[in-house]
Amino acid sequence: MQQRWRKAEEFIARYILLKNQSLMMKLCIFSSFLVIIPLLSVGIISYNRSSVELENELRLHSGQVIDQVESHIEYYLQEFEITSLKIINSPELSSLFKNEKSEHVVESARKTLRYAAYSRADISNITVLMDDDIVIDTLGLQNYYPSTKIKEEYWYSSVPLNGMTMLVTRTLKLKNKEQPVISLVRRLYNPDTLRPVGMLIIDINFRRIEEISNKVTVSRNGYFFILDSKGHYVYHPDYSKLGKEVEFSQLSQLQNNESSTQILQNDRKDFVTYTYSPSIGWSFFTAVPFKDLTGGIIQIGRTIVLTIIFSLMIAYTVGFGFATNLIRPIRRLKKFMKEVEIGDLSGRVPVESNDEIGQLSAGFNKTVEKLSNLLEEVYVSKLKETEMSLKQKEIEIKMLQSQMNPHFLYNSLETIRGMALEEGQENIATMSYSLGMLLRYNLKNDSSTVSLGEEIKFCDTYLQIQKFRFEERFEYEIDIPPWAMEQEVVKFSLQPIVENCFVHAFGRSFQKFRITISVVSQSGSSFAIRIEDSGAGIPNHILDELRGKLEQKTTNSDGKHIGLLNVQQRIHYVFGSEYGLAIRSQLGAGTVVEMQLPMKENTEEREIK
Repeated sequence: MQQRWRKAEEFIARYILLKNQSLMMKLCIFSSFLVIIPLLSVGIISYNRSSVELENELRLHSGQVIDQVESHIEYYLQEFEITSLKIINSPELSSLFKNEKSEHVVESARKTLRYAAYSRADISNITVLMDDDIVIDTLGLQNYYPSTKIKEEYWYSSVPLNGMTMLVTRTLKLKNKEQPVISLVRRLYNPDTLRPVGMLIIDINFRRIEEISNKVTVSRNGYFFILDSKGHYVYHPDYSKLGKEVEFSQLSQLQNNESSTQILQNDRKDFVTYTYSPSIGWSFFTAVPFKDLTGGIIQIGRTIVLTIIFSLMIAYTVGFGFATNLIRPIRRLKKFMKEVEIGDLSGRVPVESNDEIGQLSAGFNKTVEKLSNLLEEVYVSKLKETEMSLKQKEIEIKMLQSQMNPHFLYNSLETIRGMALEEGQENIATMSYSLGMLLRYNLKNDSSTVSLGEEIKFCDTYLQIQKFRFEERFEYEIDIPPWAMEQEVVKFSLQPIVENCFVHAFGRSFQKFRITISVVSQSGSSFAIRIEDSGAGIPNHILDELRGKLEQKTTNSDGKHIGLLNVQQRIHYVFGSEYGLAIRSQLGAGTVVEMQLPMKENTEEREIK
């Protein structure tokens, strides 16, 4: 499971977060997603919303148009229903319905029908068809359609028996043409017996209905049509379809109480809006090609697509410029980092801004500068270390050269000491013994450091020899606490300082000369050996010059003797540059030389004891 999770994390990091791709590639791809996703979301939502709104708008508009047409046609046909009532209630027709078939009655009825037909221009013919085959119409000889065939038409048996009217579509056959009409039919009854005696047929031409239908403008390629309750065309722009059954089963299956919209699955894929009129039993339809409906939607889609493409072009142009401006200093920084990798520390990154990249570049420059200085210091330190090591070797060689055959000298001093003891010369014997001890100390220890106790013992031997030399004119005191005896010091470091006291201070004063050697603890990590004399002191200019030489990090060029400078350099070499010699002097009051050295651990406890 963990392995699968690691693989999934690796896949996401590599292919989604573009782990190994360049920063330029990441910026371009991520910015593309940030631009494309919102634009596509807005475009798709706008397109779908516009489609729904346009479809709803068309549905609403078509419904309103159909309702208006339905109202006009209903009101229009109601006028013919009133006309039919006037006709059947006229005295002439009432006499005919009572089985009075005289020629006078028939002619009077014909005149009544003609009068009603002439009163309206949209009435093409009025026919009274009696059950006994008496036919009275207003066309007379102009009607080339046999009246007996009317009884054979599909609608004849469907006329209501309750005296209500029915609307059907028929075709009048005249001499020179055929005229499609809407026929209002009603059964006729004997007013005395209330038995059916015939049929009243009022043929209405399409003049007025066509005027109303022509005002229906749902779209450029749309059309309006009407179906009766049996699914036959009552009105259609193509008159050849009038009276025929609708060819689309999808429309004939519509319920008479429905009013809605559907997509008609014909060649044009029409968007059909329909409503049903219960008062006349007709269904009113508007059919609009779906491509006309979607034409505006497609235009909106194209506009959205063009807007997205144009926005992406602008976004990519601006984004590329921004990314280039952002990546350029990073690439420049990368170039200088590669130069640093191969060891070239001379270059510096130009800082052009104060943002994070500018601060990073400035930090890089400071780091390179510090690295360069550090390398230079390390190089100089190595040179100094090598030079100091060579100098130390040179000093040791010169010391060895100055100790020509030390064993011979040591044995000669022992012989002199023996001869002095035989002659009773204690002073000569002591002095010979002290010189022998100095030679032995030099021979037995090759280390660069010794304990302070050993160095004090060597220095005490040297001071005893000087005491024999100067007698009462010189005295010395060594005050070393026990805890300091185990501290490490540089070998032969005290004797050169003490020797300087005799060379530079003793000869200038006629007073008794005194040297004091003591140790003070300066901190928990260091201590100081203090060599103090009561000589004439050092003039200020010489003191300043000497201090300057001690502060220098170069070795002493004078290698003929081991002096203060060489002691300083050896302390630096062994313990570090933070330790060394410090000199204080005042004319007529003497000189103090302090040797600061690191303290071993656990020495403070000894000091407290």
